[in-house]
Amino acid sequence: MTHTPSAPRISVVVPVKNEALNILPLVGEIEQACAPLGTFEVIYVDDGSTDATVEQVLGARATRPWLRLVRHEASCGQSAAVRTGVYAAHAPIVVTLDGDGQNDPAFIPKLVAALDDPATGLAAGQRVGRKDGPYKKWQSRIANGVRGRILKDGTRDTGCGLKAFRRDVYLRLPYFDALHRFMPALIKREGYGIAHVDVVDRPRHAGQSNYGLFDRLWVGILDLAGVWWLIRRRRRVPVAQEIN
Repeated sequence: MTHTPSAPRISVVVPVKNEALNILPLVGEIEQACAPLGTFEVIYVDDGSTDATVEQVLGARATRPWLRLVRHEASCGQSAAVRTGVYAAHAPIVVTLDGDGQNDPAFIPKLVAALDDPATGLAAGQRVGRKDGPYKKWQSRIANGVRGRILKDGTRDTGCGLKAFRRDVYLRLPYFDALHRFMPALIKREGYGIAHVDVVDRPRHAGQSNYGLFDRLWVGILDLAGVWWLIRRRRRVPVAQEIN
């Protein structure tokens, strides 16, 4: 395996907050999954942790030149952490996954392969056998059902952290909190297709969730209305080329 920090093929972005016990197991799994894919980098974005998360990432980095750490001075939320990681990424393809171990990195190659089609802008993981409690799963079903009916993006599970997408396409999207929940609809708005990849959900390695249950419908209702408006305002994606 070779490492070219300035031009990796894939950037893996992992937003974390107080996940010290999950760093080393997940880093090892990401390394194993990405090694066959060519050059890669892994960017941990620490979202204002108060435990030993930063120390654990720095310790892992001592023997892994492809591992990077970016830190928020204060917690800004999961979408902000993902955005920070994408801006810091050097590769044209970005993969995201949650830092708690519930997303299995073994599915990264399938997500990346789905982007071999240049017309595909996003490969979205769709969780099978979710390990969340019944109340959270009920909330997600309701929210995803309403969102799907309004936005018609064809995605049944927008809350899965496992995603692969084109960095340049992501950077064209309007930024707002919880953007990661609406990426399929917004990338489709840019004229790209969405690939769906079934992934197996796992229990988290250790600790508890550090981000709120955004998948409650009433929390995101204004964002849902805003994304619907953006989609309605885009009538045609221009196809342009320079004439010499």
